[in-house]
Amino acid sequence: MGIKNGKGRIILLLALFLCFTSGCRKKEDWSKYSTLQLFQADPTIFYEKGTYYLYGTNETDASQGFHVFTSGDLVHWTNTENSSLALKKGTSFGNGGFWAPQVFFYKNLYYMAYTADEQIAIAESKSPLGPFTQSDLKPLFQGMSYKTIDPYVFFDDDGQIYLYFVKQNGGNNIYVVKMKDDLSGIGEGDQIACITATEPWENTEKTSWPVTEGPTVIKKDGTYYLFYSANDFRNPDYAVGYATSKSPLGPWDKREGPIISRDNIGENGTGHGDIVAGKDKQLYYVLHTHSNNVTATPRKTAIVKLNYELQKDGVGVFSVNKNSFSYLKQYKK
Repeated sequence: MGIKNGKGRIILLLALFLCFTSGCRKKEDWSKYSTLQLFQADPTIFYEKGTYYLYGTNETDASQGFHVFTSGDLVHWTNTENSSLALKKGTSFGNGGFWAPQVFFYKNLYYMAYTADEQIAIAESKSPLGPFTQSDLKPLFQGMSYKTIDPYVFFDDDGQIYLYFVKQNGGNNIYVVKMKDDLSGIGEGDQIACITATEPWENTEKTSWPVTEGPTVIKKDGTYYLFYSANDFRNPDYAVGYATSKSPLGPWDKREGPIISRDNIGENGTGHGDIVAGKDKQLYYVLHTHSNNVTATPRKTAIVKLNYELQKDGVGVFSVNKNSFSYLKQYKK
């Protein structure tokens, strides 16, 4: 039976469009897949156009580069068909120790900031699946006497780009510096100290090399929030706290105590992750935990919802609920 008027054709086309973009799409039968625990430490999730992309430090072999896992719902994660690396040694800076990536989109390209050989580098790609490469295989900081790890690139509302990173100078300490607009290097201005381990929960073993690391920065309701992890990652007390500021350069006011720890999650070694907004705008913190109560590695990948409540003073308070915590699984046919 034909459609005899233009209005009918429009309705049919609209129905077909809705069918193909939503309800008529065949749902994946996940029962046909086997499940494996994801072992990606220092994880990060990049979200774009209905797909989540997860990257991290490969706990099986961090000497070759970074894998990428994808999901449409933050629950079912699959690897690329041929398990190829999103960033591979030889096409970007680094001979090993590929740690703590962050992926973002900027000026029509995808970028990965990461650590290799305990130095920070930035590679680019035309796809979040990679390959992320460099034309000049070099780290971001040149001629420095100290090691730098755990980069986080933050874009402020005024267009200024900041790099938060960990400088290893008497401990793992978090710094910030302005970046050039083309991401090729450091811009004008000093490297400014942000966070060092000064609170009892940040150095429970009272070591001579205190650790604060894994920075993530977001801006909400006019306030900057710097999330970080403290203690050595092998310490069961490895945990996540945050500090607030009215400027991306600080000074930073620490919130009292960690918000993610073994005390409120019930798992050892909770930390070093990143924040992602879900499709429903819900904020999540993706992180790693210890393998079990005895061994730290291989570290397991997990996720937890972040709750946010704006206070009367204009500064928000973040918290988590253990019931929203779950481990991430890889699905394989």
